[in-house]
Amino acid sequence: MSNVGQRIPVNAGTVEWAGDNPGIYLRKSPDGPWTGLGIFFRVLYSPHGQGSLMIILGDPDKATGFPDSRNVCLTTNVELTHYLINNFIKRFPSFRDQPGLAAMTWLNAESHSSIGDMATSWAETMRAKDCTAQMSWNDLGIPFAVEVGPKDCATGAHDMYSVFLEARNASITINDVPLTGQVCERLFFGRKMSTAFVAVSETWVQPALPEE
Repeated sequence: MSNVGQRIPVNAGTVEWAGDNPGIYLRKSPDGPWTGLGIFFRVLYSPHGQGSLMIILGDPDKATGFPDSRNVCLTTNVELTHYLINNFIKRFPSFRDQPGLAAMTWLNAESHSSIGDMATSWAETMRAKDCTAQMSWNDLGIPFAVEVGPKDCATGAHDMYSVFLEARNASITINDVPLTGQVCERLFFGRKMSTAFVAVSETWVQPALPEE
């Protein structure tokens, strides 16, 4: 019997990291530039340990950091954050080449909290000195599972597994002031959905090299 099309139960690649990775991307108009980008990581396994981080680019096109602009990174693990930025976030299409990513201010998070039922809403809040950042997802859709290879994943180099919930409404705030823009619609893994999503149980794998 041919093995073509059969699922392989164990991925022979190297697990890069595993955890949660929700995001919110905002625009003023459906075809306009991003006016607000937010991404959160809760990493349970990685070569650089565990940790949580939130990157908010409230002025993605500005090469300045907080508080001059709303570009800020709050983190509980600086080494992990460097690893994720250099190997993942810089490759994500929405964050790639954004001046605010390189210029953002880094802050050590003093606290982090999550709230919601993951059925209708969810929120992540990180606090540092003089800065409280929150990402909120509302009107959540039905969860669906995703399994993609390098051709279809955001980095173009990994196998990625995750469970996604679309958020039809979402917001990002810094010190209770909301970022400009709103959620819009885009093509996402072959289906139309909003630019706000909760992604949980996410695992990124560096594929094994083919046998010679």
